[in-house]
Amino acid sequence: MTTSRTSSYKPALAWFAALGAAWVFGVVTLGAFTTSIHAGMAFPDWPLSNGSINPEGWLTEIDKFAEHSHRLFGMVMGLFAIGLVVWLQLREDRSWLRKLGWTALAIVIVQGILGGKRVLLDSIAVPGFEMSLGQMLRIPHGILAQVYVCVLFAIAAGLSRGWIEATTAPAATRPDIGCKIRFLSSVATLLVFVQLIVAAVMRHNNAGLAIPTFPLTPDGGLIPSMWDFRVAIHFAHRGMAVVLTVVLCWLAILLWKSPAAGRGFKYAAGLIVALLTGQIVLGAVTVLTYRNPYYTTAHVIGGALILATVFTVTWWAHRNVIERTASTPLAA
Repeated sequence: MTTSRTSSYKPALAWFAALGAAWVFGVVTLGAFTTSIHAGMAFPDWPLSNGSINPEGWLTEIDKFAEHSHRLFGMVMGLFAIGLVVWLQLREDRSWLRKLGWTALAIVIVQGILGGKRVLLDSIAVPGFEMSLGQMLRIPHGILAQVYVCVLFAIAAGLSRGWIEATTAPAATRPDIGCKIRFLSSVATLLVFVQLIVAAVMRHNNAGLAIPTFPLTPDGGLIPSMWDFRVAIHFAHRGMAVVLTVVLCWLAILLWKSPAAGRGFKYAAGLIVALLTGQIVLGAVTVLTYRNPYYTTAHVIGGALILATVFTVTWWAHRNVIERTASTPLAA
């Protein structure tokens, strides 16, 4: 088989990568819903479900539907990752994109193992902890899913027509978004990721209602009067939300005001503000409805969408740096 690697725009490959980036939200949604209704152990075996790929009751019982659908979506995601890495190896000339393809495949493999071990090790107790070993694996499983979202969006962005046309344009015509926006967007991405780690720890330690009222605590203040680990991690999540609100709004304002920011950046700024507003509302409603599983799941998806949007802004803001660094002999 001969290969024909180029760095030009490849519509089919670009759309395939974009479809994979969209599909991952189905996996995340079903995973979040499975956790929200405590259905992670709907089936005690893995990789099959009750010894079958089509287990009895999975289309009629909500817990089995959530867990088995999550497994099926994950399996399709794995096929996407395999197809993407092969396609990139055959057709894509840019080595950094090919490496990202291998990274995506590696993450999918690790995610599958973590998901399986979460089930198989559920009964193993860990001295000094309330969660079993299998339950603990839910936290890295959830965090790695967010990393995977970023990798897929990085690949999809790099393969897009806009990215390639901007890269091949004369250097003098390429607008520079500026160091300030690059720095702030990087900080925002890091803070969003930290917030999602805090959220995963809170969620899997059943601390979502450690402070059962919003916006004030049960005794009417902003600061809890009684503290333990669950209260602390819940309060950290709320505190980080305040910090993120300031940083993300600041980033959106800079994007709106920047003369070098094209329409894509302006749309992204509006989307960031809209997603942030929706996320704050969903966070409040999640508490006020005592963690209704549908609102809780929507809140998880909102976090992933914010991460994907802010990361893509950051990645795109660094496009000239990425391509310039990758074109040096050391990066080949």
